[in-house]
Amino acid sequence: MTNTSLGRAYLEKAQKRLAILDVLEQEGAYSDVVREAQEIVELALKGALRLVGVEPPKLHDVGPILLDHRDRFPEGVRPHLEDLARISKWLRKEREFAFYGDVDFIPTLEYTQEDARRAREDAQRVVSVCRQLLPAGG
Repeated sequence: MTNTSLGRAYLEKAQKRLAILDVLEQEGAYSDVVREAQEIVELALKGALRLVGVEPPKLHDVGPILLDHRDRFPEGVRPHLEDLARISKWLRKEREFAFYGDVDFIPTLEYTQEDARRAREDAQRVVSVCRQLLPAGG
């Protein structure tokens, strides 16, 4: 499997998983929306990196890698890279808390519908920008 094929597969998986966020939000599972959004963003960004010929590291936040390789991205995508890196950083910070919480941080009590909405919209934005790397119809 080529880097391009795997990158396309990552973006396809990320696109399909977006629907999960709506279901979780409707159920009031706001912390789960945040966690799943992080995974979607990570998958989409790693797919984007593969599509531009960069092997993504085994890290949850690849935002800095996007910025390091901005010259590999098409002109139309470059203006969005700072925003995508910001989203990746924010969701990476929330990753473990949203899933596991801590003794003084119960995820089901701490995350709000506003947090979920932000995470969902950010994930949708990341996937939308990354899909611009696919050929028309791809």
